[in-house]
Amino acid sequence: MTMSSHFDLRTSTAPSPRYHEVDQKKSAGATYTPANFAAFVADLMMQEAKLPKHGKIRVLDPAVGDGALLDALIRKLPTATQKRVEVVGYDNDPDAIRIASQRLYQDFPDLNIHLEHKDFLEHVLNLQGCGDLLSAGNVQEPFHLVIANPPYVRTQIMGARQAQQLAQNFGLTGRVDLYYAFLLGMSHVLADRGIMGIITSNRFMTTKSGQAVRRALLSRFSIVHAWDLGDTKLFDAAVLPSVLIARGTSDQMHPHMGSIAFSSIYETGDVACTEVHNILDALAMGNDTVVAVPDGHRFRVRHGILDNGGDPDGVWRIATQATGQWLAAVEANTWETFRRIGRIRVGVKSTADKVFVRNDWDDLPDGRPELLRPLITRYCARRFKADVPTKPKHVKEILYPHEVTESGRAPIDLSLYPKAARYLEQNRTTLEARTYVIEAGRRWYELWVPQDPAAWTSPKLVFPDISDMPIFWIDTSGGIVNGECYWLRCENDREQDLLWLALAVANSTFIEAFYDHRFNNKLYAGRRRFITQYVEQFPLPDPTREDVRVIVALVKAIYAKTPSVEADRLAVELDGRVWRAFGLEPEKIAGQRYLDFPVGHIAFKTAEAGEKICTSDNE
Repeated sequence: MTMSSHFDLRTSTAPSPRYHEVDQKKSAGATYTPANFAAFVADLMMQEAKLPKHGKIRVLDPAVGDGALLDALIRKLPTATQKRVEVVGYDNDPDAIRIASQRLYQDFPDLNIHLEHKDFLEHVLNLQGCGDLLSAGNVQEPFHLVIANPPYVRTQIMGARQAQQLAQNFGLTGRVDLYYAFLLGMSHVLADRGIMGIITSNRFMTTKSGQAVRRALLSRFSIVHAWDLGDTKLFDAAVLPSVLIARGTSDQMHPHMGSIAFSSIYETGDVACTEVHNILDALAMGNDTVVAVPDGHRFRVRHGILDNGGDPDGVWRIATQATGQWLAAVEANTWETFRRIGRIRVGVKSTADKVFVRNDWDDLPDGRPELLRPLITRYCARRFKADVPTKPKHVKEILYPHEVTESGRAPIDLSLYPKAARYLEQNRTTLEARTYVIEAGRRWYELWVPQDPAAWTSPKLVFPDISDMPIFWIDTSGGIVNGECYWLRCENDREQDLLWLALAVANSTFIEAFYDHRFNNKLYAGRRRFITQYVEQFPLPDPTREDVRVIVALVKAIYAKTPSVEADRLAVELDGRVWRAFGLEPEKIAGQRYLDFPVGHIAFKTAEAGEKICTSDNE
């Protein structure tokens, strides 16, 4: 289970062409953890550490990189203890070991330092008796201090085989990120009451794939403080960092669900009440403080406790007294959630868009193939009613090689569609290169994630998966939704008005506030993730109430009049009514321009193709 290369928080999550660039950047001497950030983590650890009064003090970095974290932590240790300190570091990159060794030996020439070219995860499995038979059952003294910025590598980089092996050996499910295994691996080497300080992506806090990790962290550690550092850009990376400070525990059978401090910091458009020299200084400010940094950006700092709804698998969010009261008011006025309407589905994914998705089908030498369908993309994004993309290149159709049969969806018989068959045969080499399609028992010309053609003609709620504000619309065109968007149809024909009610709620500033109170999973520049696990929990007021019936009538009128000045006026009225339907008065949503834009305006910030993180329901 040896890893081929070392990645850290700088690593991109985008598809393969950028992975090579990451390797090149690293080989060029790119830095790992910034010195001030390393010092911040070391400070937090030493505030909680109770070092042994006698004997060795063992310190570990399992992914040592350039040694910045170890260097910062050693500097924070009391001078009187340094003669007893034993420092261990692992990394499977020999260049990293060389650089870190030079740094640490230069800064601490008298210290007992042992850096080794070794894969930490393989080492942990050997300790458990799961690795090399020659080394199985090794015993290692535990560490009193463990500091780390472990590799951040998505399944796409690792490959399916290694991901499956990690999942099996470390008890992970769903999408596997390498740092998940590192988090769990460190529980095997941290001493009881020892302190761990780890920098990692904040994704595990809020995604479905992080469920097993959240449960394991609460069982295998006694977490002291979780820091969600949001869109602070402390790293030159696409991921958002977090810091966990935790104690080792001898009781790893039951979740430690006591009060856990939780702090977060995210960019805001609100007016700052103070200025700081840098982001890390901002974290020392009191709860709900808005600070400005020298480059002009403003951030809101929040301090509270970790709330997962009492469920070890539950999403982590920050809870404050004000947040609790706000959500309680919403809960009191919630009849059902979007889950009541139906299943939220991700759009179609071909994994060969250049073959299946085009805007120039009419220009092909053999003419338009059969099986073409209109494609609904993020370029159609507009609140309430889809817009026609302004650029011809964004008006696309998809060749859809599936049909509905008595037994369900099935691939079409190519012999019945000669033009489509000829076109696909011309691209057979490209399509057969998708070996995972073949290995899954599928035909070479199938889409990887198709949709249900029987559902296309029904009205459906469509929305892009990443945007800085909610952009939901009703589609009645029968088009196919692309994989960068999600969609929802009403599964009960007698409850179609619920879809319109959902449209009103989803496009409101209320739902932005609800999202931030309940999930607060933001990307850079304030973009939110509108994915299944969040949207299915959006609340609905009781549709039998008279004020809610007015909301449904109003949103239908907006849809009919979009785009127009009248639709804009009605949208402002609708927004206030949605707030009041949940027992709240309308609030100004920090940094958002929702009511400043007309309904017909589509210049919202949605994710560019290269910025997409994932659109999987298992996210």
